[in-house]
Amino acid sequence: MDRKFLYIVAALITLVLGGGIVWQLYGQQLVSRALIPSVAFKAEPDQPEAAYVSPDMWYSRPGKGANDPALGTPAGIKPDPRPPAALFFIHPTSFIDRSAWNMPLGNPDGEQRARLFIRGQASAWNSVAEVWAPRYRQATFGAFLTTQREAQLALDLAYRDVLMAFDDFVANQPANRPIILAGHSQGALHLTHLLQDRVAGKPLARRVVAAYAVGWPVSLETDIAALGLPPCERADQSGCLLSWLSFGEPADPKLIVDTYDATTGFDGRPRRGTPILCTNPLTGTPGGEAPASTNLGTLFPSEDFATAELRKGEVPARCADRGILLIGQGPELGPYVLPGNNYHVFDISLFWANVRGDAERRLAAFGR
Repeated sequence: MDRKFLYIVAALITLVLGGGIVWQLYGQQLVSRALIPSVAFKAEPDQPEAAYVSPDMWYSRPGKGANDPALGTPAGIKPDPRPPAALFFIHPTSFIDRSAWNMPLGNPDGEQRARLFIRGQASAWNSVAEVWAPRYRQATFGAFLTTQREAQLALDLAYRDVLMAFDDFVANQPANRPIILAGHSQGALHLTHLLQDRVAGKPLARRVVAAYAVGWPVSLETDIAALGLPPCERADQSGCLLSWLSFGEPADPKLIVDTYDATTGFDGRPRRGTPILCTNPLTGTPGGEAPASTNLGTLFPSEDFATAELRKGEVPARCADRGILLIGQGPELGPYVLPGNNYHVFDISLFWANVRGDAERRLAAFGR
């Protein structure tokens, strides 16, 4: 089912982002029929006040045991049974249904895919942190393909769930426990707002080891000041922000950049022409280039995603242009690579072992 899902996503994004003749002639009509909901937005009530007290509202959290997808690791690597920190992880979009603007909790396909994403992404931090990954009424994939008002309403609804889950997460941590924040794609978008609302200018900022807003562009000029954390400048720096967008070469990020240029930053100014934060995940520093030999391990999933093999020295990384992370030719991952040589699905798993080491290094430096 998941292989079919990714084939569909690749094909549809080809229509949306590829810029071919079919898209030029029929693109909007095809997208509307295929992904953008045709139903009215349903203004769902907020979750009950104590909703996230229930373990059932979390994909990952302490006590889930073998059912916790964030505890999955490749052969030879184990999570720390008593990690010193806690991670709040916001998973990417896993709901592509056009029957609703937001995923109903309990949707079997969307929840299965969310668990797969958590296994391949959030597991990178389980050597240093307990992983808390909430279920939330994410905006459907089609919400990112339209400027309809319903799309923003759907994202706002999803974010309210994330915010409520985060407040419960913080309430469950000892007052002096270090915290790591991470999100990918839609999850990274929500993370940037969470940083603005719950971290910037707040005492909690002093407890943040690092924040990883991966797979979503962050403007160095219009966004950073509002997020409360500076970009990570050193590999051993704590209390800072990392972000990257992965493309193979030759890369065509035009549609991503064009969309970004049409948006407004957190400070109210247009993002057009502003540089995008690009942290090189192989070095943990901004910009620069690192050879494949410095890649400590890329996750290559099995066909059914049940297991993954960790391979060293496969993928290089260099920041270029406006802030796009280029990875050379890129590994052969079939239909999972999106048009434009966009390795978005693999932003974290391409550098899984380096992300793991990055978090360990920053935690070691925390409080020094």
